[in-house]
Amino acid sequence: MSTIAAPASLPTRMGWFSRAEAWLDNKGKGAWIAAMVLGLIFFWPIGLALLAYMIWSKRMFNSSCNRSRRMSSHFTTMRSSGNSAFDAYKSETLRRLEEEQENFEAFLKRLRDAKDKAEFDQFMEDRAKTAKAARESEEA
Repeated sequence: MSTIAAPASLPTRMGWFSRAEAWLDNKGKGAWIAAMVLGLIFFWPIGLALLAYMIWSKRMFNSSCNRSRRMSSHFTTMRSSGNSAFDAYKSETLRRLEEEQENFEAFLKRLRDAKDKAEFDQFMEDRAKTAKAARESEEA
């Protein structure tokens, strides 16, 4: 009995379609085009379906075909490694990074608010000067 081992870069929990999609994404646009051409040669509805899928998913217009790789790497981040000490460290580090990100976003919001207030104050000063100059020119 022979077993086929899944490539190390592809998650084993994925269905056959997701694995095929990830495999083609790993190979690049040329693999997608070759699969479409072969589909058109051997059974045209498959090739047509691949073409429609490539257009619908915008695979032909991306700079690269690594969308699935990015998505699968996100899911492997949340998966347990089997080592409870490492998993605790990882979750604490992720929690700390999320907290730092929230603090930084709050800082940026305060910075934008301060800039908006300074610009508004400048606008009001300019408006008051213009109104004062208009009143002085009317009096003269």
